[in-house]
Amino acid sequence: MPPNQSDVRAMVVALFTTNAGLDRARRRIKGAGTLRLLQIVAGRDGIRPSEIADLLEVHPSLVTRQVQELEAGGYVQVAEDPADRRSCHIELTTMGVHELRRLEQVGLERFAEFVADWEPSEVRTFTALLEKLETSKAAVAARERALAAQSPESGARTRGRRGKLAIAREPL
Repeated sequence: MPPNQSDVRAMVVALFTTNAGLDRARRRIKGAGTLRLLQIVAGRDGIRPSEIADLLEVHPSLVTRQVQELEAGGYVQVAEDPADRRSCHIELTTMGVHELRRLEQVGLERFAEFVADWEPSEVRTFTALLEKLETSKAAVAARERALAAQSPESGARTRGRRGKLAIAREPL
């Protein structure tokens, strides 16, 4: 039997409250935004600013400013894209790798404080449930994409951040 509406509502409120708190922290704590950008750059072998903007779902000018700050700090190296001289590739420097590790450790220590009075089994259960939620979200999104592909007039189309008509990718 699926959860009742009251249970789902309580879960959604808890998730949205947690998400809002994480968003506030990312905006308020300079290192949080830097960490996310360094993680994206570290996960690729040279990435364009436009690709970072797409991943972060922000305007490219915001990424340009952040990349300039990281470059000035010595955390990233920016090189001209040989395939498209109007763009560039961004890679982590050795200093950037060290800063990424430092910021990840700060974040882990912060979250360790949040769950310091939890049982280890509670942390593992919470992790498993979050992973299960992500798997469920991905399955719903895949079903929605399949339905939208079968019926373009199904109403599953939305306006993307650049005003283009796009199929909704995430259920939340």
